[in-house]
Amino acid sequence: MSVEMSKPVPRPGILDIAAYVPGKEHVPGVARVYKLSSNETPLGASPKAIEAFKAAADTLARYPDGQAVELREAIAAVHGLNPANILCGNGSDELLGLLCHVYLGAGDEGIITEHGFLVYKIQILGAGAVPVVVREKDCTVDVDAILAAVTEKTKIVFIANPGNPTGTYVPVSEIRRLQAGLPKHVVLVLDAAYAEYVRRNDYEAGIEVVSSNANVVMTRTFSKAYGLAALRVGWMYAPAEIVDALNRVRGPFNLNAPAIAAGAAAIRDQAFVQQAVSFNQMWVETLTRALEAIGLKVTPSVGNFVLIHFPEIDGKRAADADEFLTSRGYILRAVRGYGFANALRMSIGPEEANRGVIAALSEFMGHQS
Repeated sequence: MSVEMSKPVPRPGILDIAAYVPGKEHVPGVARVYKLSSNETPLGASPKAIEAFKAAADTLARYPDGQAVELREAIAAVHGLNPANILCGNGSDELLGLLCHVYLGAGDEGIITEHGFLVYKIQILGAGAVPVVVREKDCTVDVDAILAAVTEKTKIVFIANPGNPTGTYVPVSEIRRLQAGLPKHVVLVLDAAYAEYVRRNDYEAGIEVVSSNANVVMTRTFSKAYGLAALRVGWMYAPAEIVDALNRVRGPFNLNAPAIAAGAAAIRDQAFVQQAVSFNQMWVETLTRALEAIGLKVTPSVGNFVLIHFPEIDGKRAADADEFLTSRGYILRAVRGYGFANALRMSIGPEEANRGVIAALSEFMGHQS
């Protein structure tokens, strides 16, 4: 005799998933707050993107282009790609979820690294699969550790390159070695959300690797260097067969019209992007030097943030620093969930915020200038 349930019940495993928690934004009682917890660009969006967004208001009664042709063609033109190999999503988060939905099932395994983006684990679990976490080496993805974790159940591997919250990166030679060592049916996902900021000769976001292999995809976002975080615009470059598979389950109008228009205008304005990248590079270097000078350890970063490690001393730990900074209006990101119990991640902000954090942490550490 079956037992009647009193309410809808999610399938097993769903309620065991820890929901993603964004960085905090507000501090009660503090008038001026600098949000440095979400890796947003302090330069905002391109004026051309803002203009395109406003113009889209004239056609709000119409459905958007379900294929996002304007945006895909703009991306293709800037990067020299075939638009047929580009799929756009409601942020790259949606694309990561679609990949898990399409290529994972109950009992399958997805490999992630210990400091990788928390959304990977959430989406793997959401697909009913098993996340396999491998250790990183010096806060950097370890290719040998990943290859050693591959089993007959492995169906997907997620690599954030550069990593978040570490800011470290894997050279393209290592990415190629990883791909060569994986079984051909395993999908290698290169999440290059911060690729625009990297200025290293041995780095490649993934376009070359995708172009020469049938099991590699690259995801990118407009939320960072392009300043369109509010619009949720992401894209993927992938083999035609993978694009076709995801298109079969993708929502028919997953990008709204203002996002498509603003994204296309933003990526065409590469001069504005370079201004943002130059500003970022200068401040990553300046902050790193300044924070190290007052006795803090900073993981070398190629992204638009720095990972700051605090001493194991009562009153000087990351939680203490977080409380101290927050009381002064500087919101950084606690990264305990990423495996760093005694560190804070600081996004590069406007000049006054960056200088303010340096001054505040100097006071916190008792540094005499």
